[in-house]
Amino acid sequence: VSMGYEIEDGPEIETNFYNFDSLNIPANHPARSPQDTFYIAGADLALRSQTSTMQIHAMQKRRPPLRVAAPGRVFRRDTPDATHNPMFYQVEGLLVDRNVTLGDLKGTVEEFVRRLFGPQTKTRFRPSYFPFTEPSAEVDYSCFKCGGTGCRICKGSGWIEMGGSGLVHPNVLKAVDIDPQEFSGFAFGLGLDRLCALMYGLDDIRLLYENDARFLEQFF
Repeated sequence: VSMGYEIEDGPEIETNFYNFDSLNIPANHPARSPQDTFYIAGADLALRSQTSTMQIHAMQKRRPPLRVAAPGRVFRRDTPDATHNPMFYQVEGLLVDRNVTLGDLKGTVEEFVRRLFGPQTKTRFRPSYFPFTEPSAEVDYSCFKCGGTGCRICKGSGWIEMGGSGLVHPNVLKAVDIDPQEFSGFAFGLGLDRLCALMYGLDDIRLLYENDARFLEQFF
């Protein structure tokens, strides 16, 4: 919010348009499989599998320029283990305006990370692929525990994976009637559960949801 972003909220049950079509996710993409997504039988509905759905709602409600941050619960058919849960939290940032560049994305993410973990925190971008951004990149930040020298939390690498980012794909803008010849944008996101686990030294994210008073009392 202090960076000029408005908080966006949205439904946890979505149509295929919001969950997949508008995000440029192909019909044959594995994410659409019933093995990956919780579909509601007999309806064109599913539990949202990413907070990117709220970006679509935001772009439909507002015309550019816009800046939104979208935190919320998402649902995927993952088998529960130390690093996975069928329900978890994400947060995404979206900016749409004229003449938005990768430099704008990089500067924003760097500032976001510094505000989270301190002014000494470094970032790096690795080329990647996401259907809804082009070009796309994975973002890593220097380990907040060891400062990048290598420790147990970062598995000796000095870096921790934050999440995905990229420039908004023109097809996503077209899906919400925004002209990609006039406007461009960027998006970035991260999972909050694993971040909390790292910050508090938890070996299992399921501890965050088990309501065990013996575990929770340390936070009060």
